[in-house]
Amino acid sequence: MKPSINNSVYNDLADSWWNENGTLHLLKAMVNPWRVPYFENALKKSFGTDLSNTRLLDIGCGGGVLSEEFARLDCQVVGIDISAESVAIARAHAQTENLSINYQTGSATQLQFDENSFDVVGCCDVLEHIVEWKQVLSEVRRVLKKNGLFLFDTINRTSKSKSTFIFGLQEWSYTKLFPRDTHIWEMFITPEELSKALENQNLNVKGLSGGVIARNPFSTLQEVRRYKRHKINIAQLGHRLELKHDPDLSLNYLGYAQKV
Repeated sequence: MKPSINNSVYNDLADSWWNENGTLHLLKAMVNPWRVPYFENALKKSFGTDLSNTRLLDIGCGGGVLSEEFARLDCQVVGIDISAESVAIARAHAQTENLSINYQTGSATQLQFDENSFDVVGCCDVLEHIVEWKQVLSEVRRVLKKNGLFLFDTINRTSKSKSTFIFGLQEWSYTKLFPRDTHIWEMFITPEELSKALENQNLNVKGLSGGVIARNPFSTLQEVRRYKRHKINIAQLGHRLELKHDPDLSLNYLGYAQKV
């Protein structure tokens, strides 16, 4: 029997999104430097430099580490997540930052929004956690306006991703950072699978880029061990191992598509 995804981690670890020594803070420290400039470029290429009239839905917003970046670009941001605990953390943090973000609890497979109601929909670090991820894409198409953008990032299903995300980050005690079954390798999505599913929803892929750690495997291992020995915190680990853009799509990859 296949293991089931442990999405309760986003309730259990909700208070770690903005904690520099919290597990989920790794997405802010390590992944945001890779994806935020890429998405900013895609948004400004499509909508111009003034994004104040751009309505953006962030699906699976978690504690708001990406929603706040979109808000700082002056987008009108709505964030939804199925984890009420994470949404509460996101709402509280936005208030401390004086950011106007409309956070709601909701399901990615049944969005509570009207058709053609958003200029942009983002769905990052989410699709690989949902069995019915193609239904998510159907909902994305439904709520996107004509010529609207879909921003995404996810994890490829390769032997490399299995050894990294499953064995390295979840199973091997020497390097483990996340609870078991935070990710399920069989639920990872190849770029070919995602591109085809997007085409079926009349969402044309406009760009794809991979994410790699610039350090070599030995140096990467050393940094993880420094964290495990409490020599550095999660924020420092993330900054040292932050993802860089690369044509290699075998681990993380991101991109954007346009509704036609």
